[in-house]
Amino acid sequence: MSEKAYNLFEMAQKQFDHVAGLLELEDGVRQLLRQPLREFQFLVPVRMDDGTVKVFNGFRVQHNDARGPAKGGIRFHPQENIDTVRALAMWMTWKCSVVDIPLGGGKGGVICDPHHLSAREQEQICRGWVRQMAKNVGPFQDVPAPDVMSNGQHMLWMLDEFEVLHGAHAPGFITGKPVGMGGSLGRTEATGYGVVFTLREALKEMGIAPKDTTASVQGFGNVAQYAIRKYGELGGKVICVACWNNHEKKAYSFRKRDGIAVDELVGISDKFGDLDPEKARALGYEVLPGDEWIAQDVDVLIPAALENQVNEKTVGRMSSRVKIVVEGANGPTTPEADAVLKEKGIFLIPDFLANAGGVTCSYFEQVQCNMNFFWEKKEVLERLDFKMTAAFRAVSELARKRKLYMRDAAYVIAIDRVAQAVRSRGWV
Repeated sequence: MSEKAYNLFEMAQKQFDHVAGLLELEDGVRQLLRQPLREFQFLVPVRMDDGTVKVFNGFRVQHNDARGPAKGGIRFHPQENIDTVRALAMWMTWKCSVVDIPLGGGKGGVICDPHHLSAREQEQICRGWVRQMAKNVGPFQDVPAPDVMSNGQHMLWMLDEFEVLHGAHAPGFITGKPVGMGGSLGRTEATGYGVVFTLREALKEMGIAPKDTTASVQGFGNVAQYAIRKYGELGGKVICVACWNNHEKKAYSFRKRDGIAVDELVGISDKFGDLDPEKARALGYEVLPGDEWIAQDVDVLIPAALENQVNEKTVGRMSSRVKIVVEGANGPTTPEADAVLKEKGIFLIPDFLANAGGVTCSYFEQVQCNMNFFWEKKEVLERLDFKMTAAFRAVSELARKRKLYMRDAAYVIAIDRVAQAVRSRGWV
């Protein structure tokens, strides 16, 4: 199923409009917050290894910076488009707001596929992106980070180009850098751990011990792997994981009823996290169709891969045993599926709360770079746990108090904070 079949920006605006109604926002604030403050579309010409020149399309969207510099990743994806980037920039605004960090929302991208590019070609794309955006990004304007198919090396190339252009060191310009080059300890684990910190709090409220639960996860990238590890530390058991296989252009679900082993699966994955079905079978895994992860008889579902995965077609396949859906991915649940989850009484931890661990730790990295003083890993993860737990409890308390769906409660808190900021600045 293509994640692009659904217009994500329309979905993000639909979610915003619903909550703007709950908050009774005045018209000027609605107009200002339902679309990006500014956006950039540009071309990045690259001389390829074979001597030809290929031109790549690049994007940067800055949704809102009333509460602080824009913050958000840069995605490398062959099907990237401006509406997806707009939606993700908007969600970043709410994500930073709901965990109460002083940043706004941004997102960027390049239409390309790193699978088919050499390291030198990828470096040229990174440097070209920065050359196009150098006047409109920076530690006090817009702070990028890695996202889909981009990594710490890409961020270093971008940082280097930015510093060359500005003639000064600016490690706080970009986050997700390797440790030792301005990166923060704990950043690798942050998003996946954040997902499980919120799940832990939800189970606590329900009076359920993690050791008495099982889960199924979609995705086997960084977020999924660390979520599975942390969930296992709490005593929970993941019995199924779904993963896209780029070589075969299809997804598979890998099931082991007595619990999957992350390190075992990492051992049979390639550098992009694709799992080998034959090697999985040899290790005793059942290899099922890619969409079977959602139909497993488990207590917890963690969609941690792509957008539009829990939709009106797939939501009906969920087991009646499922009690909690934790959104590790951005925008995995459509409004139509949301309505079904609400009706079934399934406890939802929405994406921009559940996966905010990444941006929270990126904020910690930015703070450490700007101070030129770095924390130990234990301190980073303790601060992360504190921020995620406080944010979850505030949202859950509001949901109970006003009898709101968890996504609506998270939006009410996040949008209200940004609305207050634009009013206080005199923008409206």
